[in-house]
Amino acid sequence: MIENKKILVVDDEEKILEVISSYLTSKGCFVYAAQTGQKGLEIFQKETIDFVILDLMLPDTTGEEICMEIRKTSRVPIIMLTAKSMEEDMLYGLKLGADDYITKPFSLKELYARIEVIIRRTSQNPVPLASKFSWRENDLVVNCERMEVYKKGELVNLTPKEWKVLHTLLTFPKKVFSREELIAIGFDVGFDGYDRVIDTHIKNLRNKIEDNPKKPVYIQTVHGIGYRFGGKDT
Repeated sequence: MIENKKILVVDDEEKILEVISSYLTSKGCFVYAAQTGQKGLEIFQKETIDFVILDLMLPDTTGEEICMEIRKTSRVPIIMLTAKSMEEDMLYGLKLGADDYITKPFSLKELYARIEVIIRRTSQNPVPLASKFSWRENDLVVNCERMEVYKKGELVNLTPKEWKVLHTLLTFPKKVFSREELIAIGFDVGFDGYDRVIDTHIKNLRNKIEDNPKKPVYIQTVHGIGYRFGGKDT
């Protein structure tokens, strides 16, 4: 399940980096290693990372701060590593957005098993980064709990399928969704329609939330692939 996944490992202990990198590489993963938080963030921003293994104690910052920074833009799964075993430390890390916690020393088999479980869970049950979003000084506001969208302070009336498409794009801000993926989410499993039907929903969404639908800021086209959300939180 984790074969071909791009995994970022951030830990200041060189031996741990080597052992984890070697093991995951043997499982078919592409591993990026960093010994500082800053280097880890640079790699994360440059590469399309599928999973992060993050040490709590780093020489230049803390794992919690890196976790918070990542969670500003991504729902990528995160396992935090620490020598601490206090319950409050674990709960704090999970509250910040980590998907799991594992204390040192640990077995590589246990780490691998936890990665598999998290990937399986997050792929089946994607969740947005927060319950409420706003962009460009409240030009666009989305309340996921209430399923409400506001454009310049005015409530926007979305159809159920338009909402599902928008909510899906928000769930993974960096992910490019193909038309087939958006159809699978927005329509019944047995839908056998033309895949370009999703373009109609995208066009309608743009007319409702973009200042200039012909030059979209929020729902961006990735030519030859599909669509992604391009807004930046404020």
